[in-house]
Amino acid sequence: MSNGNTVGSLTEVQKSIIIGCLLGDGYMHCKTNAYLQITHSLKQKELVDWKYEKLKNLVNTMPSYYFNNGRHCYRFLTRSLPDITSFYQKFYRNDKKIIPKGVKIDGLTLAVWFMDDGSRSRSSVYLNTQQFSRNNQMILRKILKKECGIKSTLNIDKKYFRLRIRVESIFKLKKLIEPFLIPSFKYKLPHNPVTTDVRRNAGLR
Repeated sequence: MSNGNTVGSLTEVQKSIIIGCLLGDGYMHCKTNAYLQITHSLKQKELVDWKYEKLKNLVNTMPSYYFNNGRHCYRFLTRSLPDITSFYQKFYRNDKKIIPKGVKIDGLTLAVWFMDDGSRSRSSVYLNTQQFSRNNQMILRKILKKECGIKSTLNIDKKYFRLRIRVESIFKLKKLIEPFLIPSFKYKLPHNPVTTDVRRNAGLR
């Protein structure tokens, strides 16, 4: 997939990345037009730099370090652009992030989301979606099933819900996202995902 585009326009790659960021840790702010803010801990500098390389024609200033509320952070902001505003209009209500029902998720989108919010627990994978309401997370479950064929459940982490990818869908998740993952983030995937056929033959559900 090509990253080439004209100034201010978005490629399909960039659209997929922006959606992945909005499902994950990315935030938008809007006055006349919206801009996207990408912020991670300094330990995830590599991820910020990767996102910057993909979106840099939309950015005026390179990523930079800053210290905020006891955290060492690394971030960049895009310019305020009409093409980014269209995402804000879909993903925000009253300045609060939501999940629009028609959102499309491809392998690249899922990989970005996973790098932001994915975590491994034994043979399972969690997507830390606690920022979204339970209803929004139900929408995400339906989208994952429809767009990616991935089954998930709601799991309670302390008092908040998050998504747990069902074990029989881990192999499919890995197949979809692995081509796009930064190598240093592959540790988040289970080492030996179990396929549905193997689980069925073993009498597992």
